[in-house]
Amino acid sequence: MDFDPTEEQAAARDLAARIFADLATHERLAAAGTGSDAELWKALCAAGLVEAVEETGLLGLVLLAEEQGRTTAQVPFTASAVYGVLAVARHGTEEQRARLLPGLRAGTTVVTGAFPASSADWIPWLRDATHVLVPDAATRTLRLVRVTGPVESVALTAPWAAGRTALDPAAGERIGGPGPYAYEDVLAAARIAFAGLQAGVCAGSLARAVAHTSAREQFGRPLSSNQGVQLRAADAHMDTESIRVTAYEAAWRHDRGLPFAEHALTAAWWAAEAGKRVVHAGQHLHGGLGADLDHPVHRHFLWGRQLDAYLGCGTELLAELGDLLAKGDAA
Repeated sequence: MDFDPTEEQAAARDLAARIFADLATHERLAAAGTGSDAELWKALCAAGLVEAVEETGLLGLVLLAEEQGRTTAQVPFTASAVYGVLAVARHGTEEQRARLLPGLRAGTTVVTGAFPASSADWIPWLRDATHVLVPDAATRTLRLVRVTGPVESVALTAPWAAGRTALDPAAGERIGGPGPYAYEDVLAAARIAFAGLQAGVCAGSLARAVAHTSAREQFGRPLSSNQGVQLRAADAHMDTESIRVTAYEAAWRHDRGLPFAEHALTAAWWAAEAGKRVVHAGQHLHGGLGADLDHPVHRHFLWGRQLDAYLGCGTELLAELGDLLAKGDAA
């Protein structure tokens, strides 16, 4: 694969990095609590970054999700982009695209997903959503359901404005054909996109740990000069790069129409398994400050653990990957 982003992907990534850095500050995140930052969401939509996902593809979304994760920004960006923009653009009818995409681009329509199907007891970003993409595991089809009933707030490890509500899939509209392709495509794309989000979460955690250990002194020298600190940070860096590279490769293959199911599971496994190692290391390298619930690094820890659970945990993903590889061998 070509690891160099296109000019359009790089421009979108750099713009997202500036907006997230300017608006997703620790003070604003603390003030948002478990809700979303409406001003940040408006800024992202006004800058055309949600719309840009149509042109830059899944790899472009991974690059943008990485910037969101780097700041743990409280907006439904990754969710609405993968479950809404990409799902409708790839699998919607001409009429559905004409009707739904303008609202998705403007941010007035926000879509989240009840994925994986086993975690339908709560849905991330549901309190912000106008629609939910609901998978039917039995028929392996997708329905886009409008949120009409009351939404009950659900507390997660990470403050993702999650909730639960009563949804009637029969009242929704089919996205994709009768076969399983749309279902499998969106599930794999979501795993890849959220792996990109985890890469950013880990990169942000590690950057904070490096800054802290470089500035903090013990016995007259920086903590970063301690070999044990260096080794722990090096392991975290390698884990972060593994998450990033596998997410990039899976997204690149997806955009080019190459087989990507195994690569999506591989990226999700790295994000779940390595991700929790990195955020634990980031918190540990902060020493006693890492136990402070109000410290910025604690947000990365919470997001990393939540993404581990949301992606399905490493052992579940590894079992699914093993089954997929066994089927391939048998075929």
